[in-house]
Amino acid sequence: MDIKQDNGQDELFLSAIIEEFSKARSRRSQWEGLWHDCYDYALPHRGTSLSGSSENRRRGEHLFDATASDAVDELASLLLGNLTPPLVPWFAIKAGTDLSEEEAQKIAPVLDKATRIVQAHFDQSNFLVEVHQCFLDLVVAGTASLAFEEADPGAASAFRFTALPLQDVYLGEGDHGGLDQVFRPLSLTVPQILARYDGVELPLHILQDGYNSPDKIYHMVECVVPVGGQRGYRLCAFLVDDGGFVFSEKISSSPFINFRWMKSPGDVYGRSPVMKSLPDIKTANKVVELILKNASIAVTGIWQAEDDGVINPATIELVPGAIIPKALGSKGLTPLEMPARFDVSQLVLEDLRTRIRHALLVDRLPPVGGNKLTATEILERSGQMALLLGATFGRLQVEFLNPLLQQAYQILRRRGVVPDLPLDGRTLAIEYRSPLARAQAGQHVQSMMGWLQTASALGPEGLARVDRGAMVDYLARILGVPAALILPDTVDSQSNSTSNTQ
Repeated sequence: MDIKQDNGQDELFLSAIIEEFSKARSRRSQWEGLWHDCYDYALPHRGTSLSGSSENRRRGEHLFDATASDAVDELASLLLGNLTPPLVPWFAIKAGTDLSEEEAQKIAPVLDKATRIVQAHFDQSNFLVEVHQCFLDLVVAGTASLAFEEADPGAASAFRFTALPLQDVYLGEGDHGGLDQVFRPLSLTVPQILARYDGVELPLHILQDGYNSPDKIYHMVECVVPVGGQRGYRLCAFLVDDGGFVFSEKISSSPFINFRWMKSPGDVYGRSPVMKSLPDIKTANKVVELILKNASIAVTGIWQAEDDGVINPATIELVPGAIIPKALGSKGLTPLEMPARFDVSQLVLEDLRTRIRHALLVDRLPPVGGNKLTATEILERSGQMALLLGATFGRLQVEFLNPLLQQAYQILRRRGVVPDLPLDGRTLAIEYRSPLARAQAGQHVQSMMGWLQTASALGPEGLARVDRGAMVDYLARILGVPAALILPDTVDSQSNSTSNTQ
C-alpha cells in the first residue's frame, strides 16, 4: 500500500514506515526456506545466507547432479540474449500517440540520435554484468532487484547498476500492484553515512561517537516508498536503535527496479521455474547420490570374515598384492553377494533430467551434433519459445524494461543530452527491438505477407487495392527499420505515378 504523509507529521510517517517494514520482514520470512532449497540445488555458493549472516556455509557438499545448475545458466543467458542482447540495439524511442504524422516525421531523426545516445550509455556501463546476475535470481527465486543510480559526472557512462541479492532487501507492493516498497538494511559508519546522504541530520551524540570511534558500525534501514495522494516516492533512512529519520527527501522515481518471473494471486514475491521443478531436482540429486554409493560398493565390495582371532579388520587393506592372514581351517574374507542391481536408476534419472530441462525451457532446440532439424522445424520451435515466454515477457516489460528505460531517459534528459520531452507513451514512446520482440512481430509480418500474396493472386483488381507506400511504411515500423533508411512519400508517389502511366 502507498503510505500517506501529512505535512509536518514526521513521527506518524516514521511509525507507518516501521510498521510496513515489519510486515515486509514477516512476508519474506515465509519464503526464505523455499529460497534456501532453490539456491542450494540450482545456484550453490550464492553469496551469504538469506538470514544475513556472513558465515561460509558449505552448500555444495550435498550436491551430486548439476542438471539444474546448467539449465539455470542457460535460461539466464537466454533471457539476456532475447531481452537485452549485448551490443545490439534492443529498443528505440519513437513519437507517441499525441504527435501527428508530420510532427513524427520531423522529430524522427532527433529521436534516432537520442536512441543511439541512450544505447551507448548502456553499452559503456556495467549493465550487462549486473543484469545477468538479476536474471539468475529471477530464474532461481522468481524475484530480482536492480539498483539504478546516476554515475558521477565525467564517468564513461551516466548509469551505474547494482544487482541486489534477495537477502539484502525486503519488498512490498504499492497500490498499483508493483513492487514499489523497498527496505534495505545497511550497516555503515558515521563517515559512510555522511558521504552517502547529502544534508543528513545525525544526533549530536552519534556525531561525537563517530569522531571518537570512526570505525563504529550503526545499523540503519534505507527505504523507498510511494507517497499516497502524490506523484513520486520518498527516500528515507532511519537508525534501527535510536529511531528517527536521519535523511528524508522526495524523489520523482525509485532507484530500485524490482521484477518477477510469475505472480500468483495474493503473493508479493514471484515464483520461479526452479520452484516448479524443485521436486524433480531433489529426486534427481538423490538418485545420483544412490548411484555413486552403489558404484563405490561395486568397486570395493562388501566382505565378511570369521572371528578366528587372526584377522584384524582394522589392519586389512584391499589393494593388489596384499596378503591377508587367516586361521587354519577358516574361510577368511569372503565377498557378500548383492541381492539385486540398480540398473533401473538410469531410466528414472534420464526422465527426471528431461523434465528439469523442459521446465527450465532449455530443450526447445536440439543440441549441436544431434538430430538435424529443418529450417521450418527450427522456426516453429522458435515460435513456440516466443509464445512460452510471451507472458513472462509482458510482465518483464511492465516491471523491468519500462522503468529501466524511463529512468535512463530521465537521467540523460536532466543532463541535457536528449530532447526535453517526456517519455510517457503519449509524447514519446518506447519501441522494443529485442530478438523476442522481433520474433513476435515476425508472426504478424508473415500474416501481412500472406495477405499480400492473396491480393496478388486476385489479379490487377486485388493489387489496385494495395497501397504499396503505406504497406512499406507499416512493415518498416513493425520491423523497426530506422527512419533514415526510408525515402519520403514524394518519391514513392512519383514512382507509383510513373508505373501507372506505363
